[in-house]
Amino acid sequence: MSTQSALLKVMSDAARKAARGLNRDFGELGELQVSRKAPADFVSAADLKAEQTLFEALEKARPGYSFMGEERGLIEGTDKTHTWIVDPLDGTTNFLHAIPHFAINIALEREGVVVAAVTYNPVTNELFWAEKGKGCFVNDKRLRVAGRKHLDESVLGTGIPFLGHGQHARFLKELHQISQRVAGVRRFGAASLDLAYVAAGRLDGFWERDLKPWDMAAGVLLITEAGGKVTNAEGGDDIMGSGSICAANLELHPLLVEKLKAAA
Repeated sequence: MSTQSALLKVMSDAARKAARGLNRDFGELGELQVSRKAPADFVSAADLKAEQTLFEALEKARPGYSFMGEERGLIEGTDKTHTWIVDPLDGTTNFLHAIPHFAINIALEREGVVVAAVTYNPVTNELFWAEKGKGCFVNDKRLRVAGRKHLDESVLGTGIPFLGHGQHARFLKELHQISQRVAGVRRFGAASLDLAYVAAGRLDGFWERDLKPWDMAAGVLLITEAGGKVTNAEGGDDIMGSGSICAANLELHPLLVEKLKAAA
Protein backbone atom coordinates (compact mmCIF):
# COMPACT_ATOMS: atom_id res chain seq x y z
CA MET A 1 0.00 0.00 0.00
CA SER A 2 1.82 3.10 -1.18
CA THR A 3 -1.12 5.19 -2.33
CA GLN A 4 -0.93 8.62 -0.78
CA SER A 5 -3.92 10.06 1.09
CA ALA A 6 -5.38 13.40 0.00
CA LEU A 7 -3.38 15.09 2.78
CA LEU A 8 -0.08 13.54 1.69
CA LYS A 9 -0.82 14.47 -1.92
CA VAL A 10 -1.30 18.10 -0.89
CA MET A 11 2.06 18.06 0.93
CA SER A 12 3.91 16.26 -1.87
CA ASP A 13 2.50 18.58 -4.54
CA ALA A 14 3.55 21.64 -2.49
CA ALA A 15 7.08 20.23 -2.08
CA ARG A 16 7.41 19.49 -5.80
CA LYS A 17 6.15 22.95 -6.67
CA ALA A 18 8.73 24.63 -4.40
CA ALA A 19 11.39 22.26 -5.77
CA ARG A 20 10.98 23.60 -9.30
CA GLY A 21 12.25 27.02 -8.22
CA LEU A 22 15.05 25.55 -6.09
CA ASN A 23 16.25 23.31 -8.93
CA ARG A 24 16.31 26.29 -11.27
CA ASP A 25 18.26 28.37 -8.75
CA PHE A 26 20.60 25.48 -7.98
CA GLY A 27 21.44 25.24 -11.66
CA GLU A 28 22.47 28.90 -11.70
CA LEU A 29 24.72 28.67 -8.64
CA GLY A 30 27.72 27.50 -10.66
CA GLU A 31 27.74 30.87 -12.42
CA LEU A 32 27.82 32.70 -9.09
CA GLN A 33 30.68 30.82 -7.45
CA VAL A 34 33.20 33.38 -8.64
CA SER A 35 31.74 36.13 -6.47
CA ARG A 36 31.96 36.30 -2.69
CA LYS A 37 28.79 38.22 -1.89
CA ALA A 38 26.27 37.18 -4.51
CA PRO A 39 25.74 33.48 -3.68
CA ALA A 40 24.71 34.04 -0.05
CA ASP A 41 22.14 36.69 -1.03
CA PHE A 42 20.99 34.49 -3.89
CA VAL A 43 20.43 31.52 -1.53
CA SER A 44 18.51 33.69 0.97
CA ALA A 45 16.26 34.77 -1.88
CA ALA A 46 15.83 31.14 -3.04
CA ASP A 47 14.95 30.13 0.54
CA LEU A 48 12.33 32.88 0.91
CA LYS A 49 10.85 32.17 -2.50
CA ALA A 50 10.52 28.44 -1.73
CA GLU A 51 8.84 29.18 1.60
CA GLN A 52 6.40 31.58 -0.08
CA THR A 53 5.51 28.87 -2.64
CA LEU A 54 4.93 26.33 0.15
CA PHE A 55 2.90 28.78 2.23
CA GLU A 56 0.60 29.65 -0.68
CA ALA A 57 0.11 26.03 -1.80
CA LEU A 58 -0.62 24.73 1.71
CA GLU A 59 -2.86 27.67 2.61
CA LYS A 60 -4.88 27.17 -0.56
CA ALA A 61 -5.35 23.44 0.10
CA ARG A 62 -6.01 23.72 3.84
CA PRO A 63 -7.20 27.25 4.63
CA GLY A 64 -6.78 28.43 8.21
CA TYR A 65 -4.06 26.00 9.34
CA SER A 66 -1.27 27.67 11.34
CA PHE A 67 2.15 27.81 9.69
CA MET A 68 5.57 27.64 11.33
CA GLY A 69 8.36 28.29 8.85
CA GLU A 70 12.06 28.83 9.21
CA GLU A 71 11.88 32.20 7.50
CA ARG A 72 8.65 33.71 8.78
CA GLY A 73 8.27 32.13 12.25
CA LEU A 74 4.79 31.19 13.46
CA ILE A 75 1.70 32.47 11.67
CA GLU A 76 -1.38 31.65 13.71
CA GLY A 77 -4.29 30.42 11.62
CA THR A 78 -7.98 30.26 12.47
CA ASP A 79 -7.62 26.49 12.96
CA LYS A 80 -5.56 26.23 16.16
CA THR A 81 -5.45 22.41 16.11
CA HIS A 82 -3.32 22.17 12.94
CA THR A 83 0.15 23.59 12.28
CA TRP A 84 2.37 23.12 9.26
CA ILE A 85 6.04 22.93 10.29
CA VAL A 86 8.12 23.83 7.25
CA ASP A 87 11.76 24.15 6.26
CA PRO A 88 11.89 25.32 2.64
CA LEU A 89 15.61 24.55 2.26
CA ASP A 90 17.43 22.36 4.75
CA GLY A 91 21.10 22.12 3.83
CA THR A 92 21.53 25.77 2.84
CA THR A 93 25.33 25.56 3.01
CA ASN A 94 25.33 22.54 0.68
CA PHE A 95 23.04 24.44 -1.69
CA LEU A 96 25.32 27.49 -1.54
CA HIS A 97 28.34 25.35 -2.46
CA ALA A 98 26.48 23.56 -5.29
CA ILE A 99 26.50 20.26 -3.36
CA PRO A 100 23.35 18.37 -4.45
CA HIS A 101 22.24 17.34 -0.97
CA PHE A 102 19.43 19.47 0.44
CA ALA A 103 15.73 19.04 1.15
CA ILE A 104 12.32 20.59 1.48
CA ASN A 105 10.54 19.54 4.69
CA ILE A 106 6.86 19.67 5.52
CA ALA A 107 5.30 18.19 8.66
CA LEU A 108 1.73 18.55 9.86
CA GLU A 109 1.14 18.75 13.58
CA ARG A 110 -2.36 17.98 14.85
CA GLU A 111 -2.99 18.95 18.48
CA GLY A 112 0.74 18.80 19.20
CA VAL A 113 1.38 15.46 17.46
CA VAL A 114 3.06 15.15 14.04
CA VAL A 115 0.66 13.13 11.87
CA ALA A 116 2.11 13.53 8.37
CA ALA A 117 5.56 14.20 6.96
CA VAL A 118 7.32 14.85 3.67
CA THR A 119 11.09 15.27 3.10
CA TYR A 120 12.01 15.86 -0.53
CA ASN A 121 15.42 16.07 -2.19
CA PRO A 122 14.73 17.85 -5.49
CA VAL A 123 18.04 16.81 -7.09
CA THR A 124 17.66 13.05 -6.56
CA ASN A 125 13.86 13.26 -6.85
CA GLU A 126 13.51 11.16 -3.66
CA LEU A 127 10.32 11.94 -1.80
CA PHE A 128 10.25 10.43 1.69
CA TRP A 129 6.79 10.43 3.22
CA ALA A 130 4.82 9.02 6.12
CA GLU A 131 1.44 9.29 7.77
CA LYS A 132 0.86 8.29 11.36
CA GLY A 133 -0.04 4.60 11.59
CA LYS A 134 0.40 3.98 7.85
CA GLY A 135 4.12 3.30 7.40
CA CYS A 136 7.00 5.14 5.77
CA PHE A 137 7.89 5.29 2.06
CA VAL A 138 10.35 6.74 -0.42
CA ASN A 139 8.48 7.43 -3.67
CA ASP A 140 6.43 4.18 -3.85
CA LYS A 141 8.78 1.89 -1.90
CA ARG A 142 8.09 0.86 1.71
CA LEU A 143 10.91 1.65 4.14
CA ARG A 144 12.22 -0.06 7.29
CA VAL A 145 15.06 0.97 9.57
CA ALA A 146 18.26 -1.11 9.30
CA GLY A 147 18.45 -4.37 11.26
CA ARG A 148 21.99 -4.09 12.63
CA LYS A 149 22.26 -4.83 16.34
CA HIS A 150 25.86 -3.87 17.19
CA LEU A 151 27.56 -0.48 17.17
CA ASP A 152 30.74 -1.90 15.64
CA GLU A 153 28.92 -2.67 12.37
CA SER A 154 26.95 0.58 12.30
CA VAL A 155 27.34 3.78 10.30
CA LEU A 156 25.91 6.83 12.07
CA GLY A 157 25.10 10.33 10.93
CA THR A 158 25.61 13.51 12.93
CA GLY A 159 25.95 17.27 12.57
CA ILE A 160 29.08 19.18 13.52
CA PRO A 161 28.61 22.54 15.26
CA PHE A 162 29.83 25.37 13.01
CA LEU A 163 30.72 29.02 13.38
CA GLY A 164 28.57 30.61 16.08
CA HIS A 165 26.42 27.51 16.59
CA GLY A 166 26.39 24.79 19.21
CA GLN A 167 28.84 23.50 21.76
CA HIS A 168 32.02 22.36 20.05
CA ALA A 169 33.67 20.86 23.14
CA ARG A 170 30.64 18.71 23.96
CA PHE A 171 30.39 17.51 20.37
CA LEU A 172 34.05 16.45 20.34
CA LYS A 173 33.52 14.45 23.54
CA GLU A 174 30.49 12.72 22.00
CA LEU A 175 32.38 12.02 18.78
CA HIS A 176 35.26 10.57 20.82
CA GLN A 177 32.87 8.24 22.67
CA ILE A 178 31.10 7.09 19.51
CA SER A 179 33.58 7.16 16.60
CA GLN A 180 35.95 4.58 18.11
CA ARG A 181 33.06 2.11 18.54
CA VAL A 182 31.35 2.28 15.14
CA ALA A 183 32.12 1.40 11.51
CA GLY A 184 31.82 5.04 10.49
CA VAL A 185 30.39 8.48 11.21
CA ARG A 186 29.04 10.65 8.40
CA ARG A 187 28.28 14.36 8.28
CA PHE A 188 26.20 15.17 5.18
CA GLY A 189 24.98 18.63 6.14
CA ALA A 190 21.18 18.30 6.09
CA ALA A 191 19.67 16.85 9.29
CA SER A 192 16.30 16.17 7.65
CA LEU A 193 17.89 13.93 5.00
CA ASP A 194 20.01 12.18 7.64
CA LEU A 195 16.80 11.32 9.50
CA ALA A 196 15.15 10.14 6.25
CA TYR A 197 18.24 7.99 5.64
CA VAL A 198 17.82 6.39 9.08
CA ALA A 199 14.21 5.59 8.13
CA ALA A 200 15.50 4.09 4.85
CA GLY A 201 18.11 1.94 6.63
CA ARG A 202 20.99 3.75 4.88
CA LEU A 203 22.25 5.14 8.19
CA ASP A 204 21.95 2.99 11.31
CA GLY A 205 21.46 5.98 13.58
CA PHE A 206 21.78 9.73 13.97
CA TRP A 207 22.36 12.25 16.73
CA GLU A 208 22.62 16.03 16.80
CA ARG A 209 22.02 18.97 19.12
CA ASP A 210 20.92 22.59 18.60
CA LEU A 211 18.31 21.76 15.99
CA LYS A 212 15.03 23.55 15.34
CA PRO A 213 11.56 21.92 15.13
CA TRP A 214 11.50 22.27 11.33
CA ASP A 215 14.78 20.31 11.09
CA MET A 216 13.31 17.38 13.02
CA ALA A 217 9.50 17.24 12.84
CA ALA A 218 9.21 15.31 9.56
CA GLY A 219 12.11 12.96 10.32
CA VAL A 220 10.74 11.91 13.70
CA LEU A 221 7.59 10.56 12.05
CA LEU A 222 9.48 8.98 9.12
CA ILE A 223 11.69 6.99 11.52
CA THR A 224 8.90 6.02 13.89
CA GLU A 225 6.77 4.78 10.99
CA ALA A 226 9.78 2.84 9.66
CA GLY A 227 10.01 0.97 12.98
CA GLY A 228 12.75 3.02 14.64
CA LYS A 229 13.00 4.89 17.93
CA VAL A 230 13.52 8.63 18.35
CA THR A 231 14.21 10.57 21.56
CA ASN A 232 16.23 13.61 22.51
CA ALA A 233 19.98 13.13 23.11
CA GLU A 234 19.32 12.31 26.77
CA GLY A 235 16.84 9.57 25.87
CA GLY A 236 13.79 11.66 26.86
CA ASP A 237 10.55 12.35 25.00
CA ASP A 238 10.86 16.13 24.62
CA ILE A 239 12.54 16.31 21.24
CA MET A 240 11.22 19.61 19.85
CA GLY A 241 11.72 21.50 23.13
CA SER A 242 15.22 20.16 23.77
CA GLY A 243 16.49 20.82 20.24
CA SER A 244 18.41 17.54 20.33
CA ILE A 245 17.73 14.19 18.71
CA CYS A 246 18.92 10.61 18.89
CA ALA A 247 17.48 8.10 16.40
CA ALA A 248 18.20 4.47 15.57
CA ASN A 249 16.53 1.05 15.51
CA LEU A 250 15.24 -0.43 18.78
CA GLU A 251 18.46 -2.37 19.48
CA LEU A 252 20.98 0.40 18.76
CA HIS A 253 19.06 3.31 20.25
CA PRO A 254 19.82 2.55 23.95
CA LEU A 255 23.49 1.89 23.08
CA LEU A 256 23.75 5.26 21.35
CA VAL A 257 22.07 7.12 24.23
CA GLU A 258 24.43 5.39 26.68
CA LYS A 259 27.50 6.65 24.75
CA LEU A 260 26.07 10.19 24.57
CA LYS A 261 25.50 10.13 28.36
CA ALA A 262 29.05 8.87 28.90
CA ALA A 263 30.31 11.97 27.07
CA ALA A 264 28.41 14.38 29.32
